[in-house]
Formats: sequence, C-alpha cells, structure tokens
Amino acid sequence: MFKVLVSDPISDLGIQKLVDAEDVVVEKKPGLSEDELVAIIGEYDALLVRSQTRVTARVMEAGKSLKVVGRAGVGVDNIDLEAATQRGIIVINAPDGNTITTCEHTFAMMMAVARHIPQAYLKTVGGEWDRKSFVGVELRGKILGVLGMGRIGSEVAKRAKAFGMEIWGYDPFLTEERAEKLGIRLSSVDDIVRNADFMTVHTPLTPETRHMISRPQFEVMKKGMRIVNCARGGIIDEHALVEAADQGIVAGAAFDVFESEPPAADHPFLKHPKIIVTPHLGASTVEAQENVAIDVSEQVLNILRDKPFINAVNMPPIPANVLSILQPYFSLSEKLGSFVSQLIEGAVEEINVTYAGDLSEVDTQPLTRYIVRGVLSHHLGADQVNVVNSMHLAKERHVNIVVNSLHAARDFTNSITVTLRSKVATRQVIGTMLTGYGPRIVQIDRFTVDVAPEGNLILVSHNDKPGIIGSVGTLLGDNGVNIAAMQVGRELQGGSAIMVLTVDKIAHQDVIAKLVQLPDLNKAKEIKL
Repeated sequence: MFKVLVSDPISDLGIQKLVDAEDVVVEKKPGLSEDELVAIIGEYDALLVRSQTRVTARVMEAGKSLKVVGRAGVGVDNIDLEAATQRGIIVINAPDGNTITTCEHTFAMMMAVARHIPQAYLKTVGGEWDRKSFVGVELRGKILGVLGMGRIGSEVAKRAKAFGMEIWGYDPFLTEERAEKLGIRLSSVDDIVRNADFMTVHTPLTPETRHMISRPQFEVMKKGMRIVNCARGGIIDEHALVEAADQGIVAGAAFDVFESEPPAADHPFLKHPKIIVTPHLGASTVEAQENVAIDVSEQVLNILRDKPFINAVNMPPIPANVLSILQPYFSLSEKLGSFVSQLIEGAVEEINVTYAGDLSEVDTQPLTRYIVRGVLSHHLGADQVNVVNSMHLAKERHVNIVVNSLHAARDFTNSITVTLRSKVATRQVIGTMLTGYGPRIVQIDRFTVDVAPEGNLILVSHNDKPGIIGSVGTLLGDNGVNIAAMQVGRELQGGSAIMVLTVDKIAHQDVIAKLVQLPDLNKAKEIKL
C-alpha cells in the first residue's frame, strides 16, 4: 500500500482518484509546522500541497520513502526543487488546470471593457440613470490581436472566432501551418499594435516580454485600442498605458494583474475612468481549483504505480555512471540552446542536435532536454521550462526534435552541435568542453571561434576590413561599455566575418543600433547567457 499525505486544504473531489485507489491510503493533515511535517513524513510515499506548506530540504531529507511531491497549482516556489532532485524525488505541478478559467476571465474582461460594465454598474447603484455615457462597441467584426498563442491564447482565439472576430496571433513558435490550422492570421507585434481593435496578452514574463508594449508601441498604436492583460504584470508598461489612455490612444483597458501585487493605494489604474481591474482572479474558479488537484492526483498515482507521467518540474534520476559523463555538459547544453535561440529569425520548427565523440556512446536524452530548455526558455521564461517538461512543451508547439550521433568529433574529444531551423533561417552553434578551460562555443554558423558561453555578449557580423575592430571598440568605449574579451572569426581574408564581444554590462539598444550604422558592419545582436 502507498501512503499519501495531503498537508494543505484540497477538495475531496480533487483527490477522489487517490481515495478510490485500492493500493493507496490518503491522510489529510493540514496546517502542519515544518517540525511536525519532518516528524511524520518518513512514513509517506507521496505529499500533496498547495501554497501553504513549505517543502524544505529538511522535509525532503526526512522523507525516506518519499517518491513524489505534488503541487495542486502552477507555482512551486514553496518547494525546494534542488533538494528534491538530489534525493530523486519527483516534483509535479498542474500547468493546464487553469487554462479554461483564465481564458473565460479574459473574455469577461474583454466584454466588460467593451461595454463599460463596471463603470455603468457603479453609476446605476449610485442612483444615476446614465445611458449616454456608456455607449460601447461590438466584438463582432473587430480585429483581436493575441500576443502569445500557447494553451490560453489558443482557447481565447477559438472563442473570439465564435463572436465573429478576426484573430491576428503572435507567438515566437507559431508557424504559418499552425496558424492556418487555428484559422488565424500569423502576425508580428508591430502588425497587431498598428491594426488591432482589441489586444490580449498571454505570454510569460521574461526579459524579452517585459514592457513589450510600452511607449514606442503606444506611439504607433491604432487609436481606440482596447487592451486586456490576464497573464502577468509587467508585460505592458503600466505608466505608458495610463499616458496612452489619457491621450485617447487607448479607449479602455482591463487588467487582472499588476507589476507589483497588491498594487499601491495610489496606483493610477485604481481610479482611472478607462481602466477596470480585478485582483488576480484568472484561476479563481471552483472548477479550476478542483481541476489542478485532479491533474496532480492522477500524476501522483501514475508515479506511485511506475507508469508514464507528465508535468514534472525537476530532473528525474540518472544512473551514476551516465551522470558522471553527462554532468559537465548540462550547463553547456542549455547555454548552446539559449545562444542559438537568440540568433534565429522566425518561428522555430526544428531543433537538430548532433552528439559526437564519447557522448555518442551514452544516453544523451538528459542533455537534449537541457538544450530544448535553453531554446524555449528564451521565449517562455526559465520558470516555465525545465529539463523534464521541455520536450513536452516543444511537442505542444509543434517543434520537431531530431537527435543524431557521430562516433568521431572533429578536432575535439566531444562536441555538441545545435541547429535551429525556421521558415526563414537556419542557425547553428557548436560547443565542447576544453580541458582546463571548461565549456566553450567553438563554432557559430560557419565561423570558428573560442567563446566562453556566459555573461553579456555582442555578436557582430561584418566585412573583414581594416579598422572594423577599432571602430567597434571606440564606439562601445564612448558609450561606457567595457569589452572583457573578443573573438573574431572569418572564412576568407576580406570576406564575411563575425566578432563576439564579452562585455561587462548590458549594452543599451541605442548603442546596438549605432553599431549597425558603422561602415562595413552588417548586423549586431546582444546575447544574454
């Protein structure tokens, strides 16, 4: 018999499958302190929590029989993932359970902002019968721009089509073929900003998406835009939005999330006549709370019965003899994926990986997971992608994974080649471990280099002409950007070349723009590892 401890309030319906299982005993003991949990956890095979219980390293160490910790929700910040991984304890969550409820809340907010429902309600219950001030707009026939076509964004698009809206979608992994299947128009952020009547965001908050809608976007935005954010605070620049609303560019906005929660009492959203807000209610339905518990319960049962499972958020155990070979390459693999994902243009359709040398003799699936995590994390966020769910997320986004092996590694004992393909480009990077130097990038596309994959990098494509290196160094120095290391690669004298600069701090985008304006310099791209 397996013993499962439920240490936070979770509905009976949510854990019914565990309760009904003939080989499982479920005990509910909410409100335990860390010491109390440590004292009893040794007799349990599984632990189910929400956000209240803190599953610390002490708890993991005391859980001698613990095989899995299930989080009935998305966030796992109350669980020590490193301690769980070290002890071979699988941690799972329920990322899909709130898809529909967040989608429906998005639609509720969209309709509320289109018809001024909260404002009209306040006036009506206040004793004023004011019909003239609240003339709204129909959804039918309007262009809806969806930024982020993952699970929630796709469900929003599906429902918006039923309302007669035209859907323009943006996602870094959205291909023409998938957009066609969804019945939407594949668009860029700029296309949506300039043409949409409504816009809703469903991307994770990453350095790439932070303030992706800010003053430059509002300056070219179609006048009368209505904006909904039920994703993450910070994707839309709140102060810039208020300015755009005051200027009449934005006709209305509906926000369920804030950059800082709860918002300050003087936050401009709270009293703005064009902005409606809710206190992060996207996942707050009875059904969603039950669904996440049901999802986790099913996966816990699969793990206990040694059946296939999904939604693990830490790395499963690797045999010791394989781990000793692979471990030095974990960080390199993720960095290679991240590096090349920042180079590629267009939606990634294929990730092609080739392991050469000694690596071809062992199971490299864990390294592939790190590579895919590096590729996806750039767009989805490191907190959303891990080495267990990376392959699942790639499959969801119709990204094909191809893995090859070569017994001989050219010039190196081992090498890893990562090639990304999209409709418009193919980019490649090769990495290895150099004795005494550690992880290195040794080739970018067709250019040989020797670069440590860390920190802030600037990749410059240029013509091999005298004075280029000096002019680049001078421009960066004049703008306060110090060069820590430099590598230059070229094919032929006087032909195409690249320059990889390691710099002490992030270069501002206007500095990158100035680089491109230098004579014989073709492109400049900042890469963060």
